[in-house]
This record gives sequence, C-alpha cells and structure tokens, in this order.
Amino acid sequence: MAALVSIVMPCLNAESTVGECIDSILNQSYQHWELIAVNDGSTDSTLSILYQYADLDSRIRVIDSEKLGIIEAPMLGIAVAQGLFLARMDSDDVAYPERIERQVSYLKSHPEIALCGTHVSHIGLAAGEGRQRYLDWINSFSAHEDIVRELFVECPVAHPTSMMRKDAFDAIGGYIDLDWAEDYDLILRFVAGGYRLGVVAEPLLYWRHSEGRTSMTDTRYSLDRFRMLKRHYLYSLYLAKYSEFYQWGAGAVGKTWLKEWGDLRPKAVVDIAPRKIGKIIHDCLVINPEELPPPGAGFTVVAVGAPGARREIREWFLSRYYRENEDFLFLA
Repeated sequence: MAALVSIVMPCLNAESTVGECIDSILNQSYQHWELIAVNDGSTDSTLSILYQYADLDSRIRVIDSEKLGIIEAPMLGIAVAQGLFLARMDSDDVAYPERIERQVSYLKSHPEIALCGTHVSHIGLAAGEGRQRYLDWINSFSAHEDIVRELFVECPVAHPTSMMRKDAFDAIGGYIDLDWAEDYDLILRFVAGGYRLGVVAEPLLYWRHSEGRTSMTDTRYSLDRFRMLKRHYLYSLYLAKYSEFYQWGAGAVGKTWLKEWGDLRPKAVVDIAPRKIGKIIHDCLVINPEELPPPGAGFTVVAVGAPGARREIREWFLSRYYRENEDFLFLA
C-alpha cells in the first residue's frame, strides 16, 4: 500500500490564496494523503473556506484554533498526523501536480535521507534582484554535501517544500521556539543530529512572494537573529572541536561578525588588503592568508560579501589542500 503523507498547512487570514493552494493538493498525482489545515486565529473567511473543502473531501481535516503562531500552529497539526511522511505546505503557495509523488519516490529510493526539499518557481510580487539571486542559489542544490557546504550562508532548503520522515522529525524534537527562524533551526538540528538531507532537483512548488510574509515582518527572521542562530550551531558543529579559529574577511560583512562574536572570538582576522595587514579591527589582529595555520591545525570561517570572492577564496584554500567543512567554511 502507498505510504500515507500528512500535509500540514497552517493558515492565517489566507482567504485570497488558500483555495488555490488546496486545489493544488487535490490535483496531486499521488493521492494517498491527508491534509491537516490549522486555522491559526484567522479573522477573515479562511475558516469557512477550509470547512467547504473538508465537506467535499474526507482527507481534509480542519483544526480551528486561537492564534498560536508559526511554531505552535504547525505542531498542533503534526500532533494528529498519521502519515509516515510529513509534508509542509504554506497556505499561499501552489504545489505542482507531481510534487508529493516525486518526493515520496525520492525518500523511498534514498532511505538515508530524513528530509528532502525541492526546487521552486516564483509567483506573487515581482522578485527583486536580491530575491532572484536567492532563488537561483537555492535552486542550485540537490545533494546533502551541497546543502552542508552552504549551510551557514543561508538556509539552503526552501522550507515550504519540505517532506520529512515523521520519526526523524519527532526524534529531533520538532519545531522549537528559540526566538529565531524555526525552519532554519530545524534544518540545522537535522544536520547536528547526524541526519542527511536532499533536494529533488526540479521545481515542484510555486513559492509566493508577498508584502505581508512573516519572514519579512517577524523579528525572529532579522539578520541579527540569523547570525545568532549561526553562531550557536557554528560552535556546536565546528568550533567546539578547535582550541582556536580564524575569520577571513574584514570588510562590511566581516566587521559585523567581529562585533558580535562576544567571548568566542577569532584569534585573528584575514584580509588581502595590504593597508589592513597588521592593524587591529574590533580587537582582532589582521593577518594575510599565508599566516593561517596549515590544514588540520585550525579552522577558518569566511565572512565576505564581495561578488566572486567566495569562489576565489575557495580556490585559494583547495589549492593548498585545505578541506571545506573540515578546515574552513563560508558564512554570511
């Protein structure tokens, strides 16, 4: 028998989009699913729309709740999920007809993968240069190694595309409220727990961009909270293994990191500008790259933002036999 997929969809004032969203689930080529729609205290007609769909299809379950928020609402739905796999769906996005089928097939053929995402297409407000660059970036990944390599640059999996093994999700504790991005945190805890991630390398979700998106308005998605989250997992996954570490980058991005390291500070900061070598920036001595310890003797986080700089720095390290994610990694 086909595996049951529990699609969990929190909804908040989504009357203009939730119908199109549910229609895309009803039109899936894979039909053994349950849709758990959690009405998160909507004040518009979202709830009545959900009930209309539930009356038409018994696979749709509606949970009406007071306002819980972006962590407790999906967890309320997940608590009653019966599926082997959990799929996330946002009430303003639209799934390709093959989305669930492709992801179930991927997870069945890759038993080592605990969570898989997909590539995405853009709908909604026009994508500016920054968002389009992010979409191109996130659509360039497929393998676990790709994801881990870029893990501290930005979240490398579009979370609304996630399908997870429920037992793995439960094992790491599900979504946790740590006052930073809960979706990014979940990805990092999967990796910290030793689980492998993957991506179906084709667009299977229309990801809507709108002015009111929570990720654009909630402080937990601010840049300083992202850096706080990254520092936490950088330490537990990498820096705790070393007696000292270095930072490459004393430009605008690097200086922001230098100001926020707190008691956990790099031994020195690397820059290639001759005028900076030997100076002190935010209590760190600036050194040139050749002064870094040899491979295996230290760890370097690379915080640079100049176009093309990551590629050049990666080539510098690899040509000297440093190993990415063993001796150095990139962050933003």
